[in-house]
Amino acid sequence: MGRINELRLISRVAQMYHIERKRQADIAQHLRLSQATVSRMLKRAEAEDIVRTTVIPPIGTYTELEAALRERFNLAEAIVVECSEDREGAIMARIGEAAAHLLEVTLSEGEIIGVSSWSQTIFKMVENIHPQKSARAKYIVQTLGGMGDPSVQTHATQLTTRLARLTGAEPKLLPVQGVTSSREAKLLMMADPFVRETIELFGAISVAIVGIGAVEPSELLARSGNIFSSRELADLADAGAVGDISLRFFDGKGKPVKTPLDERVIGISLDELAKVDRVIALAGGEKKTAAIAGALRIGVVDTLVTDKFTAQRLIEQPA
Repeated sequence: MGRINELRLISRVAQMYHIERKRQADIAQHLRLSQATVSRMLKRAEAEDIVRTTVIPPIGTYTELEAALRERFNLAEAIVVECSEDREGAIMARIGEAAAHLLEVTLSEGEIIGVSSWSQTIFKMVENIHPQKSARAKYIVQTLGGMGDPSVQTHATQLTTRLARLTGAEPKLLPVQGVTSSREAKLLMMADPFVRETIELFGAISVAIVGIGAVEPSELLARSGNIFSSRELADLADAGAVGDISLRFFDGKGKPVKTPLDERVIGISLDELAKVDRVIALAGGEKKTAAIAGALRIGVVDTLVTDKFTAQRLIEQPA
């Protein structure tokens, strides 16, 4: 009968703690036990299956999909958002909202945030961020050249400066083209002291927010002029490329696709991204599924924010 008496006391301790919401110190005093004994009994209550933890996910959340993505792609975190339709505009809006909340609640004082400048989804995130009053970032670093077609060039500048204003940070712009005409032109542009100042901050970025693109550029990127020619994009596809992060291309297995075109990009490299403590990727949509899967296999993304339709497709991708 000794064991049943022991379990009875453990059960009483668990009841007082979990149901009656009493502090461990109060339980110890009431039952004339030491606080250390109370703590051990609470652990025993779980081991003996007296206390069972049940998590009931709210409607509109997808914990099973998130767990499957974490396991399949070795992610630290995955956030899968509700979306009423599998349409690009709706998906970007929902991902942007979720990413804004994520950044707000995880922002630490003095963060140096790297942000890709030609992503509509990241722009949706910025639109949903509330001004931060407690934790304030130090710098918002533009990680891909922001110059391009004057009709859309302000997008890149606005994204970086608005995020800086909302987070109390200083913007560090990259006032050059994302894609230069030649390697020599790139070297000349990178000699500018303001450009060098921003690029030198790449190694200090504590959190990078990136989009994932298919080989075929998005409408915004195409309009910006920061793309390669149709022939060059076809050559990338022939080389096995399925997508890019900041115009750094990779294949379906997550292996970088290196071509001479890489030498014309002014922006953060995949090797530099791999050294960032936290990389958050925002991406969704049927057209990007293969690109997202390839990007996750690189191993640089820590957190993925995507929609329920894309999450299901990613899980169904061949290993």
